[in-house]
Amino acid sequence: MKQKELSTLTDQELLDEAKKMKSDTVTNAVFIGFMFGIVIFSIVKDSLGFFTLIPLYFAYKLIQNSKNNDALEKELKVRNLN
Repeated sequence: MKQKELSTLTDQELLDEAKKMKSDTVTNAVFIGFMFGIVIFSIVKDSLGFFTLIPLYFAYKLIQNSKNNDALEKELKVRNLN
């Protein structure tokens, strides 16, 4: 979500988004671990190839998505809803 959209949410909606963010964080961590496991297995089994880069790309996207949650955390701190 964008910063402008976050500022228009009510406190309860913001807390619901924070709860959703926490569950998404755990799910993303599991998927990232799984992707890196695939990469390590692929490197050990064969070598570095095109199909090794696909899980790396998805892991990168998941990591970038988790960095976008900083705006939500900042809005929570501004409203003192931690």
